[in-house]
Amino acid sequence: MSEIITVGLDLAKNVFQVHGADAAGGAVLRKKLRRTQVLGFFEALPPCVVAMEACGGAHYWGREIGKLGHEVRLIPPAYVKPFVKRQKNDAADAEAICEAAQRPTMRFVSVKSEETQGAAMVFRVRELLIRQRTQAINALRGHLAEFGQVVPQGAANASKLIAIVEDPESGLPAEATATLQVLIGSLAHLEAQIGRLDAEISRCAKENEVARRLMTVPGIGPLIATAIATLAPPPETFRKARDFAAWLGLVPRQHSTGGKQRLGATTKMGERSLRRLLIIGANSVIIKRHVHREAQPGTWLGNMLSRKPSMLVRVALANKMARIVWALMARGVGKTWGSGSCSLVCAGQSSVENGGPHDGNVMGAFG
Repeated sequence: MSEIITVGLDLAKNVFQVHGADAAGGAVLRKKLRRTQVLGFFEALPPCVVAMEACGGAHYWGREIGKLGHEVRLIPPAYVKPFVKRQKNDAADAEAICEAAQRPTMRFVSVKSEETQGAAMVFRVRELLIRQRTQAINALRGHLAEFGQVVPQGAANASKLIAIVEDPESGLPAEATATLQVLIGSLAHLEAQIGRLDAEISRCAKENEVARRLMTVPGIGPLIATAIATLAPPPETFRKARDFAAWLGLVPRQHSTGGKQRLGATTKMGERSLRRLLIIGANSVIIKRHVHREAQPGTWLGNMLSRKPSMLVRVALANKMARIVWALMARGVGKTWGSGSCSLVCAGQSSVENGGPHDGNVMGAFG
């Protein structure tokens, strides 16, 4: 049997599929493994490249298989799909993963440590609690609307909903009031839990040196800074700031042909949470533009606001913030945004505006 150089491993809950290939790419091994057999199989296998899709559990298996002396490569599922031939099944998926891993231009995902995954969990749980809080508020509003009590949308108006339920003069039936009190109790519990997570995020932001530097950028607070420091790949993963912005999905989707450039909406690829947080941060800068010198009339942002749709400007500013973030992480050790001695190279013109940014200085990134 030829020597196995590359192994494609299709992950599952219980039954795993292995596809081994030699140096020429020819199939050498096809095998099904139970979950309890996986580590024993790779322990007996000579060191080779083991490729997996970057999915649930991939980082755990990447760490465990890496300890056995193998080189682990995680591939985004979207990059594996073109290599699946005809029918989709576990064997075809494992073969596609193995073939994709042998491509010289393939892009891989770094294996995360347990500490990084644990730190990222606070953001996932916080998002879940916020969705549950929104559900509770919407349910409370909908039930009150059935009794003629209408309150504007938004979490800021939740106190008005609670006041109506607790008001004995509101005219609500006693049966409805008792039931709605359950929703109010759930809402108060969710608020307390979200507050605890926010306090933990603020504490981490103060202790993280990278997060402290990122918080000097307008529109980036403790939540966004800590999320970037935790969820973003190492800055050396990207060759330049534009690549980081593209990874976040903050650049136009191209559909060009025949030498004619066609740009559409943003690609929305990469880390969804970071993209959403950066757009929210950009929105805060625009809302408070009267206090930000970067948004005054005559600046890049001020001119964009006067001639472009507001949502496009928010995404363009988020794109620019992403490139400043990369520059501070990659080349800004000991520097902060806006410091007089900071000469980091960052993007100047936004690719969302015209599809091709040029390089500028961090100092003038917004102006």
